Amino acid sequence: MQLSLNPWITSPAESDDDEAPEVHVPPAAVISTPLRGMVEPDTADRLANRVVSGSAMLWIVGSHGGAGESRTADLIDGARPTGHCWPVMQDGSKPRVLLVCRTDMRGLTTAQSALTQWASGATPKVELIGLAVLADAPGKTPKALRDFAAIIGGGAPRLWILPWVEAWRHGDSTTTPPGREYQRFITDLAALATGPNPKH
Repeated sequence: MQLSLNPWITSPAESDDDEAPEVHVPPAAVISTPLRGMVEPDTADRLANRVVSGSAMLWIVGSHGGAGESRTADLIDGARPTGHCWPVMQDGSKPRVLLVCRTDMRGLTTAQSALTQWASGATPKVELIGLAVLADAPGKTPKALRDFAAIIGGGAPRLWILPWVEAWRHGDSTTTPPGREYQRFITDLAALATGPNPKH
């Protein structure tokens, strides 16, 4: 079988159903800036733009309602949610953005549309850090959704796949998520959010 170059795929998916639980492994950047010739999604499938006031080290953009935008912003010092919109800065600077979604089909398809919008250049000027995919339910994510998440994640500069946090279901926002996936995710974002940021 011949493999074609596809910017949405970082590597062929594994076919083993008995694989170990998902582990945070951001892929090498395949797409780090918008691409010439990428067709933007239909207007109905795009996230809106919104002028934001104040400042943040990192803006969290949920690709759909319930994506975990506010919850993710609470994890990162200096992060703020945008209300499911691409942030536009009043001073014209280029904000750092993390896109987030859930692992259900709706979440993944909206993330795919948002990444296509960004890759086509149809978003305001933003520095996209990557995509965080948060589990939508306890237990192991079905293989078809894991594979789809990996394909979509290939269209972002970095990908984090994060497990379910039971305490959040009960409204406990003060509990730091357990496990190395979240600890590494928080460390990665803190480092990425404090690096040099282009103004234009």
